[in-house]
Amino acid sequence: MLAIERRNAILEKLQVERRVVVSELSELFEVSEETIRRDLDKLENDGYAIKSYGGAVINENINIDLPFDVRKNRNVLGKQKIAALVSEMIGDGENIMLDASSTTAAIAKMIKNKRDLTVITNSLKIALEFVEAPNCHVISTGGLATGSSFALVGAVTDRTIRSYYVDTAVVSCKGVDLYAGITESDERHANNKASMLYMAKRKILAVDSSKFNRIAFAKIGDLKDISVVVTDKKPGAEWLQKFEELGVECVFPE
Repeated sequence: MLAIERRNAILEKLQVERRVVVSELSELFEVSEETIRRDLDKLENDGYAIKSYGGAVINENINIDLPFDVRKNRNVLGKQKIAALVSEMIGDGENIMLDASSTTAAIAKMIKNKRDLTVITNSLKIALEFVEAPNCHVISTGGLATGSSFALVGAVTDRTIRSYYVDTAVVSCKGVDLYAGITESDERHANNKASMLYMAKRKILAVDSSKFNRIAFAKIGDLKDISVVVTDKKPGAEWLQKFEELGVECVFPE
């Protein structure tokens, strides 16, 4: 196993268990405790973990952007539920935009067998997913490539997004709050997601229940900017009332 693969595996374990122990990791990965300590040093320097005596705990800062390969393994069942619901909303022949989130990557897998879709995306992972789909057309936005998120971001990305009017945009986020609205940890991602919503007739926010009542660094938009919220669990009464007041449809598994 490569060092980066081991560190990602440790990070996934941290996401689930919130705390890891050096001696247990050493035994699990069959490497020395010193190697594990260096891995934890790297994770701490990158902002993902906080070292503690004999191990480390997860950094709970919502604005830390986890690697895509770690995010895609979080709440997999919830993402699959969201993907199935969104798939039912998208018909053959639509022009759609998908952001570079792990949730929309799950949606991409679910809809790639539809016929004659045109997909505009700033996700390298999603672009590759649709390149292999014979009945779909994919437009990659271009832009600055970000390492661990496999995303294209920035001004070039924004210009490409704002060149197309689409039927549907699907975006996710780091936090959604009754008053602060929809937020993201990175300003560049936030701007690109806001542009996708602006260029679409129907604006879908695909967000799992863990993101509710959380506020990240950069604002994407307000709840009133969304047509449909798709989530994996029924939101609380306060949320449902807010959606009704704003005329936002909320879809979740029955």
